[in-house]
Order: sequence, then C-alpha cells, then structure tokens
Amino acid sequence: MSALRWTRSAAGLGRVLRSPGPHRPPSEEGTFGGFCSSRRSSAASPREQHVLREWGHAELLEVLEARVRQLRAEGTPEMRVKKVQVDRPPQGHSSRWAQKLEAEKRVKQRRQKEVDQQKQALTQEFWTLHKEPKIWNKKLAGYLQPSKKGTPTNSEEKQLAQALQAALGRLSSREAEALARKKAKAVEAQILVLQQKFLAFFECCVCTGQVPLAHHVLVTHHNNGDRQQVLTLHMYNTVMLGWARKGSFRELVYVFLMLKDAGLSPDLCSYAAALQCMGRRDQDVRTIQRCLKQMMEEGFQPQLLFTDLVLEEEDRAALLRAVVKAEPAFRPPPQAPSPVNTSTLLKDIYSKEGPVSYPKLHLPLDTLQDLFYQQLHVELSSSVCVQSVEKAPVMSKEVIEARKTLQALREQWEVELLRVLRETKATMGRQAYEGQPTLYPFLCLLSEGEFVSILMQVLKVLPAQGEPLIQLAHNLGLRVLNRHLVKQKQVTNHVQKLGQRYSQYLQLLASDTQVAPCLPREYWESLGPLEAPAQQPWSVPVLLQLGKQLAELLVQAVQMPRSLAARQGAQRSIPVLYHVYSFRSYRQVGILKPHPAFTHLLETAAEPTLTFETTEVPMLCPPLPWTSLHSGAYLLSSTKLMRATEGTTQHQRLLEQCPPAQLHGPLDALTQLGNCAWRVNGHLLDLVLQIFRDKGCMPLGVPPPRSEAPRPARYQLPPGSTPVHKSELRKELARCLKVAREMHSLRSEALYRLSLAQHLRHRVFWLPHNMDFRGRTYPCPPHFNHLGSDLARALLEFAEGRPLGPRGLDWLKIHLINLTGLKKGDSLRMRLAFADEVMEEILDSADNPLTGRKWWMEADEPWQTLACCMEVAHAVRSPDPAAYISHLPVHQDGSCNGLQHYAALGRDSVGAASVNLTPSDLPQDVYREVATQVEEFRQQDAKEGLRVAQVLEGFISRKVVKQTVMTVVYGVTRYGGRLQIEKRLRELSDFPQEFVWEASHYLVRQVFKSLQEMFTSTRAIQHWLTESANLISHAGWPVEWVTPLGIPIIQPYHRESKVQVKGGLQSITLTSSVDESQKPNTLKQKNGFPPNFIHSLDSSHMMLTALHCYRKGLIFVSVHDCFWTHAADIPTMNEVCREQFVRLHSQPILEDLAKFLKKRFCSVSSIKSLKSSERALVTKLQETLQSLPKTGTFDLGQVIRSTYFFS
Repeated sequence: MSALRWTRSAAGLGRVLRSPGPHRPPSEEGTFGGFCSSRRSSAASPREQHVLREWGHAELLEVLEARVRQLRAEGTPEMRVKKVQVDRPPQGHSSRWAQKLEAEKRVKQRRQKEVDQQKQALTQEFWTLHKEPKIWNKKLAGYLQPSKKGTPTNSEEKQLAQALQAALGRLSSREAEALARKKAKAVEAQILVLQQKFLAFFECCVCTGQVPLAHHVLVTHHNNGDRQQVLTLHMYNTVMLGWARKGSFRELVYVFLMLKDAGLSPDLCSYAAALQCMGRRDQDVRTIQRCLKQMMEEGFQPQLLFTDLVLEEEDRAALLRAVVKAEPAFRPPPQAPSPVNTSTLLKDIYSKEGPVSYPKLHLPLDTLQDLFYQQLHVELSSSVCVQSVEKAPVMSKEVIEARKTLQALREQWEVELLRVLRETKATMGRQAYEGQPTLYPFLCLLSEGEFVSILMQVLKVLPAQGEPLIQLAHNLGLRVLNRHLVKQKQVTNHVQKLGQRYSQYLQLLASDTQVAPCLPREYWESLGPLEAPAQQPWSVPVLLQLGKQLAELLVQAVQMPRSLAARQGAQRSIPVLYHVYSFRSYRQVGILKPHPAFTHLLETAAEPTLTFETTEVPMLCPPLPWTSLHSGAYLLSSTKLMRATEGTTQHQRLLEQCPPAQLHGPLDALTQLGNCAWRVNGHLLDLVLQIFRDKGCMPLGVPPPRSEAPRPARYQLPPGSTPVHKSELRKELARCLKVAREMHSLRSEALYRLSLAQHLRHRVFWLPHNMDFRGRTYPCPPHFNHLGSDLARALLEFAEGRPLGPRGLDWLKIHLINLTGLKKGDSLRMRLAFADEVMEEILDSADNPLTGRKWWMEADEPWQTLACCMEVAHAVRSPDPAAYISHLPVHQDGSCNGLQHYAALGRDSVGAASVNLTPSDLPQDVYREVATQVEEFRQQDAKEGLRVAQVLEGFISRKVVKQTVMTVVYGVTRYGGRLQIEKRLRELSDFPQEFVWEASHYLVRQVFKSLQEMFTSTRAIQHWLTESANLISHAGWPVEWVTPLGIPIIQPYHRESKVQVKGGLQSITLTSSVDESQKPNTLKQKNGFPPNFIHSLDSSHMMLTALHCYRKGLIFVSVHDCFWTHAADIPTMNEVCREQFVRLHSQPILEDLAKFLKKRFCSVSSIKSLKSSERALVTKLQETLQSLPKTGTFDLGQVIRSTYFFS
C-alpha cells in the first residue's frame, strides 16, 4: 500500500516540503517576500541539493537577518520576514560574510537594546485603556465636561446622573427618522460579518471579565466617525451589561451617552443594564425613578423586565432591588401558568380526563441517580475515550518503539503548543489594546491546557488524506464554543441546581416511585424555572476565524524529527502537517494533510483507543425533556431543537416567535422518543466483530480493511511505453486509489460504530432526539443509532423487555419473514405459515450462524434477520413462549408512505387502493403495478415498430422502476429519474449497454405517464404546490407554512452568498445558500415544496402516533415511516397508527395551507413594498390559492380496516 499511497500525493508533498511557509500575497509577506519564495528548499532531501548551496543560503539568511535588525534599529515599523529553516554550515567553514557580520551584530544589538529600553519606558502610557468617549453631539458632550475637572465625588455622581438622564431622553423626530432609515437599509454581507465579529468579541470580553478592554475597543471605534457605523445597539448593551455586573456607574453612563450619540434608541435590555447597575451599587432613589419613568414613557413597563428577559439569578436580584427601592409596592409578576395547547389533533393528549398509563423506566431510582452522575462526569470532561475493536497488533519491537516515539513526540508537542499559544495570545492582546477586535478574548475562554487538549485530539483523528481547512477550522471553532458553554454552566452554579432538579425529575421515571401520571415536560416545568439565559452561538465566520487560528498554531508548533521521514540527512525537525491545494468538485480547496511519515507512525503504533466528543456518544441517563428551543437532550452540552446547516437563522427566528404552547406536541414527541432505553445485542456483536477482524465481508455490510483494496497490476511502465498505455495506467491507479479511500471511509465508520457498541455492551443507554426543518426526527449521536444501516439496527435492542403474550410470537415470525423480503406479496397468514415451514432454517441460523447453512445471509436485511432468528429460537424453546421476555423491536412499515399521504389529501380512490389505504386480502404493490402498466405501454409501442421498446422486452421489472416511483413523490425530476433507471439497467448483465441511454429516456417517460394515470389527484396537488412556491419565490420570499402540529417551517434555499475570512495559511471563502438576506433560489423553492410538505405530514403522523402510544403505555420509536415497538404491543400500535392517520387527514390540510399562504404573502402589509411586477405575481398567487385541487370520493374510514396500510 505504500506505493499506492504515494502515487498521487508525492508531487504535492514535494511542493510542500520545498515550501518554507504558507503562501501569502507579497503585501503580507513584507519587503523580503521575493527572497523567501517557494523555490527555497528548507525541508527538501539532501540528495536534491548540494551542501555548498545550502551554505550559500545560510549566508544569505544572515545578510537578511542583519538587514532586519538594522531596519528595526532605525525605527522602520512593522517589518515582517518569512522564516526559512536551512541547514547551517559546519564549523570551520565561516565565510567573509559571516566574519564581517559578526562585528556588525554587536553594534546592532547595542542599538536594539537602547530602542527596547525606550519602548519599555513608553509602554505604560501607550497601553492605557480609553474610558471617556468622544461625544459628537455637543449637547451630550457638555455632560462629560465637569467630570474631567476632578470635581468632588458627590458632585460627580450628580453630573453622571444628569448625563444618564440626558442619554435616556427620547430621540428627536429627525434622529428617529435617521434611525428608521438605518434599520431599513440592507446591511452588506462583509459589514454583517464584521458586526458579528465585533459582537462576539464584546460578549467574550464580558464573559472573561475583560470589560475594560471591551469598553476600550468600543470607545476607539465610536470615536471614529467611519468605524462607528459598524456598532449596533446589541454591542452597546453587551458592554453596558458588563459594567452593570461590576457596579461601575460612570463607565455605564459613558456607554449610554455613546449609544445616544450614535443615534440609537435604548431598548428594554439597555434599561435593564442601567437598573442592574443601580441595584448593585445602591443608587439614590431619584436617579432610579427617573430611569423607570423614562423607560415607561418609551412603552416598557417594569413587569416586562421580569417576563420578557431571561436573567441570571444575580442579575435578577440586582434588578429587583433597584425597582423596589424606587417603587416599594412593586412585586415581580408571578410565574404564569403553563399555557395549554389547543390543537384539535392534540386535544386527547393534553386532556385530564380518561385513563392514562404512561410507561416508567425499568430501573430503580438509585440506579438512575448513579447513571445521572456518570453522564454528568462525561459531559464535564468533554470527551469520551473508547477502546478500539480493531484487531490488536502483535506487540513487536517495531510497534513498541512506534508507541514510545509517539508518546515522546506528543509530550514535546504539548510543550510547544503551549508556548506558541502564549505567544499568539500576547500578540493578539497587544492588537486588542490598539483597538482591534482580535481573537484575544476567545483565547481566554478556556484554560491553555484545554486548548492544547483540543488541538491534540484533532491531530490524533486527522485522516491520512487530510481534511479541508474550512472543515477543520469549523470543527475546532465549534469545539471551543461547546466547551465554553459547558464551562459557563459550571461558573454560574447551574450544574448544582441541575443535579437537584434532575433528582426530582427521576421520581417520575423510576420503576420504584409513585407519582401522579404526567408528561415529562409538564412534570419538569412544574418543578419551577431552571433555564439559564440562552447563549447565542457565534456566527460561522467567527467560528472559522477562531478555528483557522488554532489550526495554524497546530501547523506551526507540531514538528517531528526528519529522521522519521528519511534515514539520511540533517538531524532537524520538519512539519507534521502541511498545507496543500486540491480540486474537489471542480473547486480548489485548501487541505491540511499529515506527513506520510507521521501517518505511517500512527499505523505502526496502532493505538488501541478512539476519542469522541460528548455529543457523539449515546447518553448514560435519560435525556432532559425538551421544554423550549434551548433546553433539552444533553445535560450540559448545547443541542439544537431544529438541526440545520450552520449559519441558518431563519428557523430559530420563527421558533422564537412561536407561542410556547404551539410547540408542546413536537417537544413532547421528541422527549418520548429520547426516553426509550436501549441495550446492545451482545451475541450478535460478537459475530460481527469476528467477521470485522477477519477481513470483513461487503455483502453483509462489514467493510474489509484497506489492505484488501484492489491493487494495480503494475505501478510503473517500461521505458518507451506509448501515451495510451500511460493513460491507462494513470486511470487504473486513480481507480484503485478511489476504491482504497472509499473502503477506508467505510471501514472507519464501521470501526466507530462497533467500538461504541462494544463500549456500551453491558450498559443501558439513551438516544436524545431533535428534528430537521420539516419536523422529521433524528437521534443526536451520529455514529451509533437505529437510523443506520441493517447492521446498526440489528445491534440495538430495547433495554426493557416485555412478555410476548398470546400473539407476540406470531408477530416475531411475521417480522422475520418481512426482513427476508421473500414473501412481500403474500398475506400475513401466508407469511406466518412460511415461517413455520422454514423453522428448521431459522433455528440453524440461530445456532450456527457462521458454520451452518447460512440461510439468513440471503435475506434483504441479513443482520436483522439473524437477530430475529435468535429471538424466535429462544422463544420457541422456552417452556412458555407467551411468557418469554422479548427485547427485540418489531417493525411496521408504511407502504410507499409519501403516496399514501398524497392519496389521502386528494381522496384518490384508485391511488388509495394502490398504496393499501383500502382493505384487501393481499398487500398491493404499487411498484409492481407501475411495472405492469409500463410493460403494457411497451408492448403497444413494440407492435408499432419502436426499436427501443422491442429491445426492452423481458427487462422491465419491479426493481427497475421502484426507485423512481418511490422518489417521484418526493420531487424527483425526469432527469433524476432517468439516471436512476439507467443505473438499474447497467446492473443487468444481459441488457445491451449501447441502448442504456435511449432505454432510460423511454422508460422514465412511461413511468411518469403511468403514475399520472394511476394517481391523478397526486399530480394535481403536486402541480398546485409547485406553482404556489414558484410564484412566492419569484415575488422574493422563501416558502413558509405551519405543520398540523404547529411547527413553523421555512425553506432555507437562497441564492449563494460568499464571505471571505482572510489572512493566515489561506483566505477561506465561505459559500452559503442559507443566507436569508439573499433572494430565494426559485428553482429549489418550487421543487422542494411538494416533498418537504409531504415530509412535514409524515412527521406529524409519526408524532401523533408516538404521543398516543406513550399515553397507552407503549415503548415506541421510529425511523421516519417505519414504526417500532415490542412484539406484544404491535396490535395496539397498529390501531393507534391508523386512527391518527385518519384524524390527521380529516383536517382541512390544503385549505388551511391556502389560508396561511394567503395571509402570509398576499396581505396588504406584505405587498406594500413590492414592485409592480412582483405585485402581479401576488395577484396570480391569490388566484392559484383560491383554486384548490379537486378531490375524489375516497372514504378515509377504510384506512382503519386496512391490514396492509402499515405492515
């Protein structure tokens, strides 16, 4: 593999090794950038250069160093030189240059010492922080004059109070108009990025207690008329809050004056900061009263301070002291009773009447409390070390030596990283004191040791092929942010309060406690408020800038002896990481790549541990119930309620504007899904590990190691080979390299999954859930969950088992046959009979999975089939199968669920029958029906002499059309459908490949024609949705709607915007399609609306089923439209599933959608700012919304009696 590994990277590696440092434009490299070009060879092999040439380079370097010292001594500012490492000449070969410069060195050193002494004398004065701002408004500036003359303290306090009163005054009409124009003006992308950077800088300064530095930078930019335009009200409020917490009234007044001087109007947060400060320092009553009076004149009542703002406990107490001092009779409003969800669909869920039997966990209270503290310890330590399941290497001398070398290197790297980090902090600290919003406060958020730990972890998992710098930077920035948020919760005593609250919460869940039945969210809220102020995430450019800086520290500090890469040559250090450019999807991408020698060292050492972030691992205790956007899932680690591309803000904005009760249904459904306890199927895991460690098996979904990758027949051609042979060899090498990388990726994914499974095999664990922007739910841990492959699902069992009962064994057998895919067209009775027929094969598979007849390996889902074989074997061999405790999840899968929703929306009788919405003796197979109809079309065309129809005889099957039929409901185009069919035809070995292109074009037309005839209402609804979205997006809006359960949805498809993060190793260009300041991407908006709308309906159906199953005491989880529960509970879940589908589609879904779209996009307030052409589109939209698609006569009640609706 070494030859293969070097084939395509050798050239790039050579370029990097020849480069003395990162490439920068000449203006950034300094005057001497031309001499330090990439043609210099500091790390090249000695065989490539003559020793004397290196001596010449060393002499030139001495000249350059001397010139730099000379210029510094003469006072030339900011001269930067790119450092070049070269081998020094041996002793005794000193040249005239060296002798001449040695004498000059002493002179220059003496001069430099004098300059340094002068600078040191000026340092204290130079770094003085500015506190008093320059006020441009003459009237406001007058209030600062007395305080500058050293007046007595009482008089100074009076003047400050007067200044505050002036700052609190209302804006003049002229100022108000200017502010309105400023708000209405669109902010340019680069200005917005700069504002995000400033705001994050101020917040970090306040967080780390460096409020004077934040104030200094604020004053510096306020004093400059041009720079002042970047400052926003939120920035002034942030600095004010910092001073308020310190009780610094003078500085707070300064900020208030600057705020007013900038033409801004104070908001509720501004007044809260001022009152907090007064409450902390026991301000006189008159000043507080004047502040409250002005606040009320602006329309802010004192009660809003305690209802509209989420405050920390100390801030709330200080605020209350100030208000009560001014108004002794004031009392904060009591906590409002939890609002009740009034949705028709959720009426039964929140009804206090009727029987409920919410399930409890199978574990006692003491055990659950121990698990809580274990999970708390994991989250506080921020990472989890897991033993790798990769086959352990023989502890040879080479392996032992490699591990020792690696350990010694890591110790050196930690020391060097610490040194470089301190130097960087010092440099950025000086720049911050010059008034620049640098990364200095970000580098103070964590201890230096924590930063080093993060960098060492990233280095350990960096793949051999490297990682794009933009991804690495984003990952590093997120890691720092997440650790900072956890640390903040420790500082604010949140952890201790959480422990007390969680102990009370466990009373509801534990098996040995008695509490009145209640939903977890409702019980948690009844215990009182705990939620801390939500920490706003940093913007993506800020994350990238911080992450890029940390990545550069890694590149700069982490080096290794050159002897690890080449046995011969000078004994010096070379970089472990190097920066190269590569093309990915026709774009040039900067990549950080480890040196092949370092990669080889890691492979040789074969370290036995893997490291994961806390949120990448399942939880060891029940997740926190979802109570709001910011509270739920992990104990301390922040988790988004709605997962979205980083930088997307529109979803968050819509959710925040939602009435809290509107989201109760989705929040409770996510909590219920996360409360399911899991365990690992240990017997199955042992079998998988046996195959995994023995070269894997791709047909079973166990990837082989990279050593099994195909190798080219030869690596080199003999001299005189033709260009054609050379081209063929290059293609073969590229193909082998591609396959090797794919195998490595799959192997790594399997390694993570199996290592986590082994780590958790004797434990109970939980999978917290969140949702995407359509409302579809997903487990948060990415590597090991039930949404994975067949293998991943087979490894998971319910931690709580339930007796099979009278019909549980039958459902286990039916589930087993469903997994094999052998009897899809048969009735349930026939499947059950077939299971009894093949019972001998089932038992053989269970007893001898790898040595028997291996019947299970022929199944569609082999590993789940094997797990079910084992469960059936245990059940049939038990003394009483009905009493057997089963842990295996049994599935009920929707029959082309997207088409089921379309057929129900359009009351389409023909379509409903095709997708099993109507009762029938046998399951209907829509894919086979489409294939049959397409075959009829083909036969007609063949009779008429159409060549392609004649060629396709005997090749049209269910498999050829299935994917296209399945995805057409989710918006696949004819182009996409043709590609799908082309792929299926190429898999047919006996199909004439020269007809593939023509045949795929023909078949996709026939499939769409067939669906048009079978699902008339479906196509009409799709067209109506597409046309509505087309008009909305062309008028300049992204499409929005609200799901039947109240989730507000907005499609995040916008035109691409580009933002650059400049400097350092490379400038990173961030391309985003989720920037809501950009116009909508009309193509994606119209094509995405039909499938996204249907996905929002299937998620609503799943959530309704989950909530009603929970109310009936069932354990329920789902994989979108595939519902899981215990075998004994299948009949109950089936009943609930059908009832909720009927209830959902009994609502006027399309009518409600049309009303919402008309109100949102056709109201007077929405269209008043539109152009005339856009208003014409809105008029057409109104007409479209009024002409709803006609519906058929299908009776929804038939779904209740349909056996194969979900089966």
